[in-house]
Amino acid sequence: MPVVEPPPRAAAARSRLLRAAVEAFATKGFDATTTRDIATGAQMSPAAVYVHFRSKEEVLYELSDAGHRSFLTLIDDADDPAQPPATRLRAVIGALAAHHARDHVWSRVVNYELDSLSAEHREAIGVMRREVARRVGTIVDAGITGGAFDVDDPQATTTLLLSMGVDVARWYRESGALTPERIGAFQAEMAARIVGARVDAPSV
Repeated sequence: MPVVEPPPRAAAARSRLLRAAVEAFATKGFDATTTRDIATGAQMSPAAVYVHFRSKEEVLYELSDAGHRSFLTLIDDADDPAQPPATRLRAVIGALAAHHARDHVWSRVVNYELDSLSAEHREAIGVMRREVARRVGTIVDAGITGGAFDVDDPQATTTLLLSMGVDVARWYRESGALTPERIGAFQAEMAARIVGARVDAPSV
């Protein structure tokens, strides 16, 4: 059965509401944000949220779903399995860190409001989060297997590598001295150090 796309005006309205929700959730938190806050931020009537979404929680889920799909796409775009593990790790971790800085408001919401999702939606997002970890873990494992990395605990190391990028969304502000590109480059090199990548490993 073909997917029915919403009419352009409806799609535009949903997009406005989602953008307003990101700002509201990031500023006030999910629990303190009302649907009126979201509608006001989108310059729409208070009832507008329920025209396009069944609940405030569904708004958060759509944001989380889109955010985590973007993480997976980012990894696919950055990773080249034909390259040495150290090069792959630098590319992926650098791209994720830069992304979490560049889209820090959205990233902060989708990473730190998970407990506000319903059990069903939390599990759906959990599947994608585990896939993100699996893809990065595959690179770590490849480096260990080939003797390029010196890692005692692959799972803990993978968690640490991902946590560095996620935490960028919590503290990054455009007014700071660091650009997303500099943060990405710095975390890429830190990732190589964490896994004990050989000095002669190729770099990006």
